[in-house]
Amino acid sequence: MENIDKLRDALPDCARDVKINLQNVLQPATLSLEQTWGVAVASAFAAGNRRLADALWADAKARGVADGVLEDAKAAAVMMAMNNVYYRFRHVMGKESYEQKPARLRMLRLKQPASTLVDLELFSAAVSAINFCEACLKSHEHVVLEGGLTEDHVHDAVRIAATVKAAAVALDAA
Repeated sequence: MENIDKLRDALPDCARDVKINLQNVLQPATLSLEQTWGVAVASAFAAGNRRLADALWADAKARGVADGVLEDAKAAAVMMAMNNVYYRFRHVMGKESYEQKPARLRMLRLKQPASTLVDLELFSAAVSAINFCEACLKSHEHVVLEGGLTEDHVHDAVRIAATVKAAAVALDAA
């Protein structure tokens, strides 16, 4: 299985900045090791590049990231694939009639994390940024902040999401 270093080297010349950014954002600083790699894995699945997701997953495992964190990363990408479409629709339409209708979409996984609720919400915020669902992004950011993390944590998670999304696009363009 490829690792992220090999994939980074495979990025085309037009993605030279992404190569550097990808190396930099994956160095834990504000975020813990688990948060950094969880956000990266969730973002790769959300970006739709399985090769990138597999490489990030393998590197996360090699660094000792727990299975529960990786499962939460995958769950965040899956759940936000549904929620971001639905809630973005409601927001874009801007009609009170849609706002009053119950979603009737099962979302229990978001309340049953394999790691921590705050980390699952952080992963979900990163994916919501990729999918540009304003309502979900604001909701997840609120829970993350209430859970004790800071705006710096959210900011770094979105930096990772942006870079991973760019790497996915670059790999598809290579």
